[in-house]
Amino acid sequence: MEMMNLKSEVPNMEIPQDCAGCGKKITDRFLLKSLERYWHESCLRCSCCQCCLAEVGSTLYTKASLILCKRDYLRLFGSTGYCAACCKVIPSFEMVMRARSNIYHLECFACQQCSHRFCIGENFAIFNNRILCEQDYQNLLMSNEEPIPLGYKQQSHHRQGEITQN
Repeated sequence: MEMMNLKSEVPNMEIPQDCAGCGKKITDRFLLKSLERYWHESCLRCSCCQCCLAEVGSTLYTKASLILCKRDYLRLFGSTGYCAACCKVIPSFEMVMRARSNIYHLECFACQQCSHRFCIGENFAIFNNRILCEQDYQNLLMSNEEPIPLGYKQQSHHRQGEITQN
């Protein structure tokens, strides 16, 4: 990945540069230089969304032979981390829920005993690194058995939390 600054004023060039996008001579006062080539402001566009890169900021990203705006670069190659429930990648542009140091897809943030999905402001508990609704948490504390699904780490402490928006 490479990030570059774009806009520069054309010095008094005797020979106009050819645009890497359209192939025509650049006679404008401003031009863009990127990837060791020159571009008209309107010719340098994101490979995905086709936005004019000069209009969306002063940087662009390149990877895998693509010229990208920041949004599309993050959408294609960035990640927030891995969901603590399903273990799948969470793209950096996706809304998430956080509890302690864990990150969850919105659809994965649910009681891992009964699958109850939480609403903002609703209480939940984290016990042995699992999210539980209040009812299942109370039931677990009252029982002597502690069912722990495979793939979750056991911890000797627990903490009750509340869902909040980030």
